[in-house]
Amino acid sequence: MIQVTRKDSKESFENLLRRFNRKVQQSGALAIAKQAQYFEKPISKTERRKKAIVRKERKAVKVQKLKLGIK
Repeated sequence: MIQVTRKDSKESFENLLRRFNRKVQQSGALAIAKQAQYFEKPISKTERRKKAIVRKERKAVKVQKLKLGIK
């Protein structure tokens, strides 16, 4: 848990927020939370390659149709 307190009573909220954001970035807590948000099951290297080939082919077809003016 990251806690930040005011240095003195005159410290502005913006400075307090800036220090908090810096501590969150340095701790890496936000990066870990973002990784856990979209968890995917691990797949084999061959499956990943097959999916990449399919994506590449679909993109090529889409670009070709775009060049020809077909939707």
